[in-house]
Amino acid sequence: MSQVDYKRYIEVDPNVRFGKPVLKDTRITVYDVLQWLASGMTQQEIIEDFPQLSEEHILACLAY
Repeated sequence: MSQVDYKRYIEVDPNVRFGKPVLKDTRITVYDVLQWLASGMTQQEIIEDFPQLSEEHILACLAY
């Protein structure tokens, strides 16, 4: 697993999802991604369900 600069992928905007950290250009929160991983979803399953995401997005959530 490589290290990713999460600042390239994650932003906080008080007008989006109540200011929770989200993946840029989406309304998907870091918490959402971490919950999916904790519930047993694989990175590939998340990307299949949310094709706007990439492996780098998921790694950025883990780095955050």
